[in-house]
Amino acid sequence: MSPPVVAIALSGGIDSLIAAFLLKQRGYDVIGVHFTTGYETSCPDLISIKDQLKIPIRMIDLSKPFKTHVVDYFVSAYEQGRTPNPCLICNQKIKFGALLSVAIKMGAQYLSTGHYAAVEQETLEQGGRYYLVKGRDDFKDQSYFLSMLTSDQISRLIFPLSDLTKDEVRQIARENHLTPVSTKESQDVCFIPQNKTAEFIETRLSDTPKKGPIRDMKGQIIGEHQGLHRFTIGQRRGINCPGPEPYYVKQIDTSSNTLVVCTKSEIKETSAAIALFNWNDTPFDHQGQKIRVETKIRYNHKASPSTLVWNDSSVKVLFDEPQFAVTPGQGAVFYRKNRVLGAGIIL
Repeated sequence: MSPPVVAIALSGGIDSLIAAFLLKQRGYDVIGVHFTTGYETSCPDLISIKDQLKIPIRMIDLSKPFKTHVVDYFVSAYEQGRTPNPCLICNQKIKFGALLSVAIKMGAQYLSTGHYAAVEQETLEQGGRYYLVKGRDDFKDQSYFLSMLTSDQISRLIFPLSDLTKDEVRQIARENHLTPVSTKESQDVCFIPQNKTAEFIETRLSDTPKKGPIRDMKGQIIGEHQGLHRFTIGQRRGINCPGPEPYYVKQIDTSSNTLVVCTKSEIKETSAAIALFNWNDTPFDHQGQKIRVETKIRYNHKASPSTLVWNDSSVKVLFDEPQFAVTPGQGAVFYRKNRVLGAGIIL
């Protein structure tokens, strides 16, 4: 019987390189795939990767869906006064959406990457769903970025690095004389040169950014901003308004082109409404159902004990303790211990 065919997404970095190496060791028939977005400044030396791994590597152009689903979404969110996390959408629509579809058409049964996360499956009595759990390396765990994937997508995935730490991955590379062609860690916003977000957005907005008032929590005008796209909730730098204590961005009001600021004691929120809700646990079965979860409201946020409340098509998360800078556009990811229960986008 032939071994399963696995397509491995290769970036040129050490994580995907070692993931591919481990797949071969485990007996899979491995095909390398490298997709392009149209925003690259250079192409990794895939010939070197091919020679080291002794596997075929195919180039896949995903520039059109990447622009539509990731870049256009990113710019549109900023136009609405939100701060998006494009990795959540890229993983859902591109890496494990469009790329997975191409891999299956190539004959692969599974798609693999160098993410630090793991796939598990419930018993049939529990529902049989495939779901994500955190990777063993707490520092590198990337389950947050994968949280918008469906059970069907997850069922097709293999993460060889799930039980490894970054140091162990480097050790495997040294012991087997494997050398990545890219030493850079992945960027949060890979399509923005030098992380110049404001400049990138300015060239793509439908209207030229306009100056507008900065108001405090009493409604008083205390300054002028140079464009709302330059700000995010909780931001302190760039407000440039004198006061008895530092100001933080509280609200981005696009309807009136107003930046609302507050003091640090006023920045925390007790709840958040959730959109684009993706749930991968026992279904909500009645109006007003409440579920206890731990919620991460950004990647580097410590998960907070909270309650998820479902009403008709709306979902709201209530935090046990007020949380700093609950930011519209960011992902809210819901955990129970190490399991990813679901996720959504903060409104």
